[in-house]
Amino acid sequence: MKKSVFILGKRPYDLVFGPEEREEISRWVEVCGVYHSREEALAHPDVLKDVEIVWSGWGGPRVDKEFLDKAPNLKVVLHAAGSVRPIVSDVFWDRGVRICSAYGANAVPVAEFTLASIIYCLKQAFALHRKVREEHTFQSTFPGPDVPGAYGTTVGIVSLGMVGRRVCQMVRNLQVHIIANDPYVNEEEVRSLGIEALCGLEELFSRSDVVTVHAPLLPATEGMIGYEHFRLLKPGAAFINTSRGAVVREPDLIRFLKERPDIQAVLDVTHPEPPLPDSPLYTLPNVFLTPHIAGSLGGECRRMGQFMLEELKRYLRGEPLQWEITKERFPLSA
Repeated sequence: MKKSVFILGKRPYDLVFGPEEREEISRWVEVCGVYHSREEALAHPDVLKDVEIVWSGWGGPRVDKEFLDKAPNLKVVLHAAGSVRPIVSDVFWDRGVRICSAYGANAVPVAEFTLASIIYCLKQAFALHRKVREEHTFQSTFPGPDVPGAYGTTVGIVSLGMVGRRVCQMVRNLQVHIIANDPYVNEEEVRSLGIEALCGLEELFSRSDVVTVHAPLLPATEGMIGYEHFRLLKPGAAFINTSRGAVVREPDLIRFLKERPDIQAVLDVTHPEPPLPDSPLYTLPNVFLTPHIAGSLGGECRRMGQFMLEELKRYLRGEPLQWEITKERFPLSA
């Protein structure tokens, strides 16, 4: 049997690889060790020298020259988490090591969280909840035309990666108009996703009842959304960010939300994260702030372990890997 080791944080290991996953893994490969830090693994060169497969995750090891010199037979890293940026290095690619990510599994709960947020925003649930708490009463009549509901509204999706595409598929059931911004998507993909139009950020912000952001944090996307975009939002619109806080110029967002209390913001990510203790994001009434929980939590984490277990089977059978991040794809990954 091929030899493997686990190298990831203790808590992620317990969350992602449950008893069922560990038992099945042991039927396919030999598990030679479980280490909860890079340093702990490097302290066992006698084990690493024969390892072909590393199971990684949150708290996984930076695979650089020092690591690879001690693991000369390493062929593949199965990263049961999202971004592989903390793992790979230039020498990683030079040595021909392969890496797979469970980003597809993590995209599922993010899209689900986004769908729930979109529905709450279109129902004005956050604002009406505040009103009920403040006034201790329900409105005796329907809220009126300023509460649009979902049907027939426009949802703008920024970036059509794995999460953005899932959101497209989910919101279609709401019978909304979908528009999107993504420079890497072709017309055939647009049609298959049910998107009515690809457009620039300015048009997307001006047309949408809800804007939801799913862009990876790259040099080209850092700070790409600012005041000039927010000011285009229509009255009563909403802004959702479950991607990365640094995609947004946060001072611009705070300034805008102070000026426009009719706009609802749902922020699962910020920059910095968490916000500074005196950040207005904690107290602005039109901000619904959550501590980066849209991704996998609790039992949802097991899905990532399952994704990488299935990837192991494909690797051992010599089949194409479904979740591989190649050197060519890496610059566009989160």
